[in-house]
Amino acid sequence: MMLKTIFITSLLGWVQCQESHNMTPEEKTVIRDQIIEMFDHAYGSYMKYAYPADELMPLSCRGRIRGQEPNRGDIDDSLGKFSLTLIDTLDTLVVLNKLDEFEDGVRRAVRDVRLDNDVVVSVFETNIRVLGGLLGAHVMADLLRQRGDRMQWYRDELLHMAKDLGHRLLPAFNTTSGLPYPKVNLRYGVLNPLSRTGTESDTCTACAGTMILEFAALSRLSGDSIFEEHARKALDVLWERRQRGSDLVGTVINIHNGEWIRRDSGVGAGIDSYYEYLMKAYILLGDNVFLERFNIHYSAIMKYISQPPLLLNVHMHNPTVSVRSWMDSLLAFFPGLQVLRGDLKPAIETHEMLYQVTKQHKFLPEAFTTEFRVHWGQHLLRPEFAESTYYLYKATGDPYYLRVGQSIVDKLNAYARVPCGFAAVQDVRTGTHEDRMDSFFLAEMFKYLYLLFSEKSQVPIDIDDYIFTTEAHLLPVSLSTTQLPCQGNNTEAVPVAQQEDLFTHSCPSTETLFPNNPSFAKTIRDSYKYLTGVGRAFHPLPIREIELPLHDNGMEPVEFLKSMGISLTPLNEIIAGESGSQKEHGVYRVKLVAEVSQTPEEEVVPHVVQLISPPFLGRTVLTAGPAKFGMDLSKQEHGVKGSIVKALPYTACGPIDNTVELKGHIALALRGDCMFAVKARQLQEAGAIGAIFIDHREGSNSEETPLFQMVGDGDSTEDITLPLVFLFSREGAVLTAALEEHHNVDVLLLPKERQLGHDKTENTVGVNIKLRLSEEGGLDEGAPRGPTLEFVLEKDQVLLKEEEEEELRREEKSQQQSCRKATENERTKLCSADSSQTPNSNRGPDTNP
Repeated sequence: MMLKTIFITSLLGWVQCQESHNMTPEEKTVIRDQIIEMFDHAYGSYMKYAYPADELMPLSCRGRIRGQEPNRGDIDDSLGKFSLTLIDTLDTLVVLNKLDEFEDGVRRAVRDVRLDNDVVVSVFETNIRVLGGLLGAHVMADLLRQRGDRMQWYRDELLHMAKDLGHRLLPAFNTTSGLPYPKVNLRYGVLNPLSRTGTESDTCTACAGTMILEFAALSRLSGDSIFEEHARKALDVLWERRQRGSDLVGTVINIHNGEWIRRDSGVGAGIDSYYEYLMKAYILLGDNVFLERFNIHYSAIMKYISQPPLLLNVHMHNPTVSVRSWMDSLLAFFPGLQVLRGDLKPAIETHEMLYQVTKQHKFLPEAFTTEFRVHWGQHLLRPEFAESTYYLYKATGDPYYLRVGQSIVDKLNAYARVPCGFAAVQDVRTGTHEDRMDSFFLAEMFKYLYLLFSEKSQVPIDIDDYIFTTEAHLLPVSLSTTQLPCQGNNTEAVPVAQQEDLFTHSCPSTETLFPNNPSFAKTIRDSYKYLTGVGRAFHPLPIREIELPLHDNGMEPVEFLKSMGISLTPLNEIIAGESGSQKEHGVYRVKLVAEVSQTPEEEVVPHVVQLISPPFLGRTVLTAGPAKFGMDLSKQEHGVKGSIVKALPYTACGPIDNTVELKGHIALALRGDCMFAVKARQLQEAGAIGAIFIDHREGSNSEETPLFQMVGDGDSTEDITLPLVFLFSREGAVLTAALEEHHNVDVLLLPKERQLGHDKTENTVGVNIKLRLSEEGGLDEGAPRGPTLEFVLEKDQVLLKEEEEEELRREEKSQQQSCRKATENERTKLCSADSSQTPNSNRGPDTNP
């Protein structure tokens, strides 16, 4: 035991040393070369197997062309048949010093890419990926041309393409409020009868507020002021619609009247880049109004949303109320934004929390709970965590962040690399892949990782002369001085009282703030080192003794124990210096009482869709996920029965066209395009008696992907009374195929344990345990001395296994005696009845319901 302890302690010490010691130039070179090789593998696979398609499908080794693959809903709105991945990657080629590939890529874009396609695209995604990509590539091409050794043939073709695209996006701003439509047809605009768009009434805050960098840069590079004017107007509307009491904004807003549709407020999905663009618009354009607005929002974020190391979602009108118990991975950009503002402490805290989550799950799940469990298991190779790691290393120079970057590289190679590129992870718990490699993986991930491990002399441009857009495209900060704002594009500042601090109107200097203090970040990180319970050092203690390291704020052990299902409640306030407490090297021994209550990740109760009409007769049973809203099927004794009808439109995001057919039936609808709650309301209004939602992700199935509970849209869902279940793609295909073949299919929706023909099983016996921690000297008389662990089983609270088995043996013996004494007829009756009920019976389910 002693040798084992020494070995484990030494190993942990070595790991900690590896995370914090300086990285040699040779080590950095090896990792940088590894990053280049990974980029070559990803970009080379796209060019070989996918170009000129928008994206690479890395599992299928072919390109994803919109309309030729199964529809994925909103995800496909990024694809516009304009070689998205190539354009998004162009300026990354320059950063990685691949200038030959860059010149070749620019020639291909100029020659092959068409922007007048009859396709409906996301205004937000097209702006940040395509318009931003064209502008970033133009800036790089112009720089190389000016240097005189490359791109001498270039005549601003990319800028002309960017201006053309800008004009194709402008129709989206034709609203009474100035907030843009979320979608636009590249050829027909928004309101044209051929556009197939214009019916949308809502957009996300980030969608409307993430235009200013690209549109202002386009205006200043082209001399056409209209783009910057529209982007500024949209930001003005969002600012005016903020909640004046909290200075927070909501997540979804009506583009016509400016009313908030979703009032939850955070820094993740739906809002994230709105805050980012206020700060960066000040840096790029030198306009104080953007900085003033950002600082007011930032104060509100730090007051209500930031609870280090967590970033919560709150109600914008009542910001003391947290509206959900999980965080999404997009908020991982926020520590990087805090570095730009100079607020390093909370940036370090949140980043460390995110790093601990990646240690636990290999990658950041798309969403995870405040107790660091998986909420949505998907990982789309998002770059936001790498982005914040880069910013923190630039700010602190702490080699710890190089080790974090190295772990990102290692995990991508170990768990996401496939023969034809890198594949998104469908679920971090299972490691299954998804046939998807988004363009931002090449545009952002490799850019930040390469810069993290590079010296300034190893990058062909001076990176400090540029600002990163939210898609990591490079725009020159000189735009604020060399290209003055177009006439009428100076936003009037409205004086707002605010509390100013050290960073309100300055770009802070790390040399001034943190001179020669390499331990600055480490001191902050150490409080959160074992937040998720991963990596805690093993210290064997005397039997029955527990020692908890309670630091100043008590956060570390409380969160650590909470992650194990233990909640601590102090009996009394423990005041520093009080006779009842001791302090040794940062360790407190306090008198606490805790109850061990089993609080695992919320269990998802499996439901089923059971086909009961001929020829299925209950034999076809499809595993389904439940919903957190709508009718509780577990309280319906016989489930809900009905015939199924496909909703039109299939996504059920708008008014239902086939209400006559749907009324009184169970609706089938496709996941995507809008929230589950929106679909449920549309179907309920159409007269459906239930709804089955089918996953739009091709190939997903219940065997490889854990079930989840469908959640609402942040607002009250009490009005929804339909029973709702969710089928993965493969199970959904069975149901839709049955409907196509037989036209009239009756199904039963109910919990899996109640399916027809399913034998019921006994509930397992549980044990309630009380854990009592007591200070030395505070135990009952006669109890062992020293801190103790006491397990108390309440009398009659549980039947232990040994007692249960003994009881069964007594019953068996009694029955055998009865059998011997009975007559032949009686014996046959009694014993056959017993045998039919034996728990080891292998009788299959009744096939005739």
